[in-house]
Amino acid sequence: MILTFDKFYFSFIMMKTAIKTEFLCVKPRSDYAQEMFEHSMYKLHSCRVVWRKNGEVGLESITNRFDFTIRECGDDDWEVIK
Repeated sequence: MILTFDKFYFSFIMMKTAIKTEFLCVKPRSDYAQEMFEHSMYKLHSCRVVWRKNGEVGLESITNRFDFTIRECGDDDWEVIK
């Protein structure tokens, strides 16, 4: 039983460390986005990609103070710069 748990735990650790975090750099387009960029994101362009679904991307600022969704094919509030 312990041997099985050890193998499972080792596999879990290997999977967790093998996943790389994806980042996108964004630039504000709207006044609302500019305000969030300055006050919640501290003017840092890099954001962590949390999820992708149906042409949308869920992002989290690297300051962990702002979560938002953008459209991959042109967003009114944000522009992807990298």
